[in-house]
Amino acid sequence: MKKWKLSIIMLITLSMVLAACGQSKDKEESNGDSKKTSLYDQVKEDGELLVGTEGTYPPFTFHDESGKLTGFDVEIAREVAKRLGVEAKFQETQWDAMFEGLNSKRFDMIANQVGIREDRQKKYDFSKPYIESSAVVVVSKDNKDVNSFEDIKGLTSAQSLTSNYRDIAEKNGAKIQGVEGLAQSVQLLEQGRVDVTVNDKISILDYLKKQPNANIKIAAEAEDAGQSGLMFRKGNDKLVEEVNKALEEMMEDGTYKEISDKWFGEDVSPK
Repeated sequence: MKKWKLSIIMLITLSMVLAACGQSKDKEESNGDSKKTSLYDQVKEDGELLVGTEGTYPPFTFHDESGKLTGFDVEIAREVAKRLGVEAKFQETQWDAMFEGLNSKRFDMIANQVGIREDRQKKYDFSKPYIESSAVVVVSKDNKDVNSFEDIKGLTSAQSLTSNYRDIAEKNGAKIQGVEGLAQSVQLLEQGRVDVTVNDKISILDYLKKQPNANIKIAAEAEDAGQSGLMFRKGNDKLVEEVNKALEEMMEDGTYKEISDKWFGEDVSPK
């Protein structure tokens, strides 16, 4: 009987020791996983920053005549990655698929003129603003009826479905025709298949500069300017912090101004 009790005690003691060891191992593994899942550490270890972008939105992100991906946002992202000590690796996708791409961890950051909005800030983290521009209403050259944002009420507006500009068009009473990006918006407008598009002033000016014979014009401009930032999944504070440091350094040492002057002929940093 005593031997039986002793055996039970020994088994219980052994079980407690094994459980404690198991908990210790679990904790160590958890700590190890925590370090591995730090996105900043992972980026540094891999030597590359995965960047989501459209590649069809000049002058911010597009392909030049040689087929090379370039643009203001592309150069900003490359310079940020360089200052982090890694290389920017771009993953191209349509605007409306970029957010899901970030959610599913296809890339670490989005660089594509993403407007900083309260609803997005609830779901994502943003860098400090790195550019400022205003929304404009674009119509065909012969349109004399639209002279303000209020005038687009009841009209059909070509918009990317998850963009700031879709919200502005909808807020002003326009009916929305979904498109993949700016190029398709302008195409539908010139073909007379939509009445207007609400878009970024800098993008439209760049388009008109390259396509002076385009049958479009700016009919109205918003008084307040919107700010854009680089966008991240929530919970990657260290990466956001380091990206902000890189942006601040670029603005302080003149690198940002060089990139801005190259693409816009002026400093487009937030005032």
